[in-house]
Amino acid sequence: MFLLFVSCTLLMAGCKKDPVEESKTGTFNDSRDQHLYKWVKIGTQTWMAENLAYLPAVSYSSDGSETTPFYYVYDYEGTSVVAAKTKPDYATYGVLYNWVAASTACPMGWHLPSDAEWSILTDYLTINGFGYGGSGNDISKSMGSAAGWTAFSLTGTIGNNQSTNNSSGFTAIPGGYRYYNKGFYDLGTYAEFWSSTQIGSTAWYRALYYNNDGATRKDFNRGYGFSVRCLKD
Repeated sequence: MFLLFVSCTLLMAGCKKDPVEESKTGTFNDSRDQHLYKWVKIGTQTWMAENLAYLPAVSYSSDGSETTPFYYVYDYEGTSVVAAKTKPDYATYGVLYNWVAASTACPMGWHLPSDAEWSILTDYLTINGFGYGGSGNDISKSMGSAAGWTAFSLTGTIGNNQSTNNSSGFTAIPGGYRYYNKGFYDLGTYAEFWSSTQIGSTAWYRALYYNNDGATRKDFNRGYGFSVRCLKD
């Protein structure tokens, strides 16, 4: 049974929950390209535990749109899907999607989470003791992967003492982003994930930063290329 609260000793590294139970994790296969993904159950939700890597097409970072689907692989400037999939950044971080592409990219049985569904996740982690030190909304360390972030000196941030990260099993990785008109930025420092919820001409997303202790909620131009985490239907 999943334990909502775990007693621990407060150290300089903060309060770290026990590892996620094996019964709360698993894998599934995307029948479109046979890509195998890890998943994790957090509260009542089941999330992908790695970034979506579905790549039906790929574009230069200088090509994009707010209304037409576009797909990118960090630091790949070309149009060959085969070539893009050989890049180490594809294997590690998956694909960056503009909002329109992200809206339909998840495999059957999964979907792009709404802003409200992202809030269910962050509220669960906040309420159930996943904050740094065991309480509060400083939950970034519980969501971030235990390696791969730019180091940062401030305790409680995701880039500090990274081996204590990821008590939730969400395993967010800092895949950077595609700027809305061209270029790739902030690999190793930012993990940004689209939601399905629009706000006027923009859309909500959630972000984790190496130098921050919380999960940030913002809205941005839909032409940006962000990572995708799918949520089980």
